[in-house]
Amino acid sequence: MKTAGLILKTSLILTAAFLLLSCNALENNTQSASMLVINSLRGTTLKGDAADYLQSDVLIVDPDTGAQTITADSAIVNVTAKLLEPTPSLPTSVYNDIQLERYVVTFSQPNGNKVEGRDVPYSFEGRLSALVKVGTDLDVGFIIVREVAKMEPPLVDLVDGTNVLQVTAKIDFYGKDMAGKSVKATGYLTIFFANYAN
Repeated sequence: MKTAGLILKTSLILTAAFLLLSCNALENNTQSASMLVINSLRGTTLKGDAADYLQSDVLIVDPDTGAQTITADSAIVNVTAKLLEPTPSLPTSVYNDIQLERYVVTFSQPNGNKVEGRDVPYSFEGRLSALVKVGTDLDVGFIIVREVAKMEPPLVDLVDGTNVLQVTAKIDFYGKDMAGKSVKATGYLTIFFANYAN
């Protein structure tokens, strides 16, 4: 009986160890052999220059006509698909490539305040369709601030003032390798909202 119990315990331990090793904890417990790496996440300055932050104008006024415009803000993420195993026993294949499918943006203030519609804009999800091949870099553009966010608090409250609201955007990127196994990567971008002088 003791021998049978010992064998059962050993089997359970080995099974648990196998399950832990077969999952990719870095990528949300997926079993993918690939991982998605964010090399950079870039916004733009008011002049349109690439930067490691984003200056977002909540209301653009044409100096000649006085016409007012609200526009969405975009960002660019540079990503790479890599193998988890640095020295794989098998060569890479198309099944290791990653198809980006969607992203989710959530906002918070540096002090931790994050009530949507009061402290920060509402979170949202967007769709993507980009193939990231193993060992190559790819720039992917996406909307990080929607037009509707600039018509709602707290951003609309900046229109008639000179205040600047600083938030951190957390962007979760989701995809699947070509074998259908899920991958995920997370990046952050600082955003400064204001009614900047045109």
